[in-house]
Amino acid sequence: MSINKKTLSSVNPLVETRDVVAIKNKTGNLYESITVIARRANQISVVMKEELHKKLDEFTSHTDSLEEIHENKEQIEISRIYERMANPALQAVNEFFDDKIYYRKK
Repeated sequence: MSINKKTLSSVNPLVETRDVVAIKNKTGNLYESITVIARRANQISVVMKEELHKKLDEFTSHTDSLEEIHENKEQIEISRIYERMANPALQAVNEFFDDKIYYRKK
């Protein structure tokens, strides 16, 4: 599972209030809606961490010198990109309201 970068850039990284009734109306139960959002947020978080670690592993070397540690600007830029992304919970809420999450009752 990968994350759509175009979708992530469109998510507002700032927290905004949401209508609790609108959240409840999606599934008929507020707590069920929150559970769906939380599970999707966990999935997004895991995928983001895996992608970040894969990208940062390209820069690892077994013989680090002080100059390499301080001069690795590409690694710093990758980290900044991931820091600017919206929180996984915000991304999950956005997907939930856009009907991009598939969920079902057992």
